[in-house]
Amino acid sequence: MSVKIATVGDNCMDVYENIGKAYPGGNPVNVAVYFVRMGGEASYVGLVGTDAYGELMVKSIAEKGVDVSHVRAVEGTTAVTHVELINGDRIMGNYEEGVLADFKLTEEEVDFLGSHELVVSALWGNAQGYFPAIKEKGAKIAYDAATRPFDPAAQEAIPYVNYLFYSGDEGDTYNSREQMKKLQAMGPEIVVVTLGEEGSLAYDGKDFYEYGIVKCDVVDTMGAGDSYISGFCKGLLEGKTIPQCMETGANCSAVTIGYYGAW
Repeated sequence: MSVKIATVGDNCMDVYENIGKAYPGGNPVNVAVYFVRMGGEASYVGLVGTDAYGELMVKSIAEKGVDVSHVRAVEGTTAVTHVELINGDRIMGNYEEGVLADFKLTEEEVDFLGSHELVVSALWGNAQGYFPAIKEKGAKIAYDAATRPFDPAAQEAIPYVNYLFYSGDEGDTYNSREQMKKLQAMGPEIVVVTLGEEGSLAYDGKDFYEYGIVKCDVVDTMGAGDSYISGFCKGLLEGKTIPQCMETGANCSAVTIGYYGAW
């Protein structure tokens, strides 16, 4: 039987100025797309603007097999992130939040999210205020705090999060471990930090687990972390061990960074 998740929060068009391309993205959107790519089922809940980018966003997500029945279009512009691609590395520029600045969930959307076994969101998703209600309905929550687990939004979210992900500094595993202990003590069952070329580190309150990277030709690192989260979460829902989840995440990332754009 196929496993299923719901993702909620931000979406954005990743606009690559120096190569004249624009690709749909955003953490919850990316995680949903990758989850379907791996054979699972996923729904995305969020807002787009009434501009051309909004139409493209919904069309693109749907074409990847993600359920878009709970994506709403509201008057305004779709979020945009300006990106430069330099030797395969993405350099993030300005972020224009657009209609997502006023993102609020309806009662029906909270009910829909809560009907899933796992809901995935992220730092810029503006959904953390709804986590208590979603958890009350029985869903578990995975959350990506990006590079800022001590951001106020992340700190509001973490006590209600089951699986916390964030990005750490390569070559700094000692401090990562100490930080992970503090974050895990706030409530999450598992804390995972991704460390670029050094792979990933997971902590379940008792043991630390390490996993390296899967060697591949790097074209564009956009979506690497989101791919890892998607793979890890799919492993969790399939009852895999933490090391097996880390392996699934690393394999999913290796596919994503082999092409341009998040997906």
